Amino acid sequence: MSKKISFKTLGCRVNLYETDALASRFKAAGYEIAEGDNAADVFVVNTCTVTNTSDQKCRQAIHQIRRKHPEALIAVTGCMVNHRKEELLQSGIADYVIDNERKAALFDIIDEHFKTGHSDPEGYDRDLFSYQPAFDTFHTRSLIKIHDGCNNFCSYCIIPMVRGRSTSRPAKDIYNNVREVVAHGFKEVVLTGVNMGRYQFEDTNFEQLVENILNIEGDFRVRVSSIEPDQFSDRFLALFQHEKLAPHMHICLQSGSDDTLKRMHRFYTVAQFRDMCQRIKVFRPDFNLTTDIIVGFPGETEQTFKESCDFAKEIGFSHIHTFKYSVRTGTKAATMPNQVPEKVKTERSEVMRQISLENKTKYFEMMQGRTQRMLIERIDSKGTARGYGENYIPILLSSCNAEKNTFINIKLEEIVNRGNEEKMALVGVGS
Repeated sequence: MSKKISFKTLGCRVNLYETDALASRFKAAGYEIAEGDNAADVFVVNTCTVTNTSDQKCRQAIHQIRRKHPEALIAVTGCMVNHRKEELLQSGIADYVIDNERKAALFDIIDEHFKTGHSDPEGYDRDLFSYQPAFDTFHTRSLIKIHDGCNNFCSYCIIPMVRGRSTSRPAKDIYNNVREVVAHGFKEVVLTGVNMGRYQFEDTNFEQLVENILNIEGDFRVRVSSIEPDQFSDRFLALFQHEKLAPHMHICLQSGSDDTLKRMHRFYTVAQFRDMCQRIKVFRPDFNLTTDIIVGFPGETEQTFKESCDFAKEIGFSHIHTFKYSVRTGTKAATMPNQVPEKVKTERSEVMRQISLENKTKYFEMMQGRTQRMLIERIDSKGTARGYGENYIPILLSSCNAEKNTFINIKLEEIVNRGNEEKMALVGVGS
């Protein structure tokens, strides 16, 4: 009888990519992938440690699994392991504690355990990129990891300490990964990494990498996931005129106040960010910009918060992933004076979310009447197809005869679920 394995993933798209690849590897070897927290022989928890709250959620997830499945094997991996490895080992709550550098060997570690009764994670080589292509994943899109680590050392962030320094995956391996998933039938690949705009392998930088991927044969499109606001060249921005490159980027702003950006140890000014956005719109006026903003950073005043709000309205981000600042022990920001009260952070968070909703509504209204190439991701029991256009707009399409994981050209019509940012979408009709 095959073993059952269940995955719990917390955190970023890099973790999602790694979980997808690991799950695919286990399935290929005959393991059965269990749904949710149903009974399984082994549970893998891929953790996040970006905030103290993240640590708490990871601990809760591990303890819940242990309480519900006392006899199951538990393997904990991810950033929390790199940050709190000794704590996890001493607690005895997990059977295996595997750091990020050996996460790619997780299949071999677990498989060896079931074959011999024991495995030593420390005996496996450190390797950040030796994941096999994820063919059987939890997602319609295929995530492609191109980069790991970060050299920025923002004052609120612990990622350089748990993911290590900036490291780029060999370009040839990335191209092969893309070719394999496209050949397997994926219609969209999403480039992901911790700070992938800084990709540099030998003489290939990020813009050259993207251009080379666009030249790979096949009917697929490429999407750039969360990225830092580097000063993108005109050559890179011109790539968004290519039919394969989706005109959408989630560019991490964090604050619209120069004073706050300086204390965050970010590496750009508001003026530089504005110029970058304006240059993007020159190449693609309909370009969809989304972002992250932290509210309640230490020292944030009503005035500097207003500057963030005004800038968010000016740029018109169609979605703002709003974070209330959370103290991260071990960072410079944790010891900064003028910490903002939790009540104020909550109030400011609601203000920023309302701006996000208003921006999204305006962007959707602008896109009404336009044509999009929709990738059908699922079809519900009523025959309504759901998916995204190239601009990363959620689309509903009724009476659809097309199949899942296929492209269809549609015209965007009415907006549904106005006032609910999470569920708001555009209805499409065949064009």
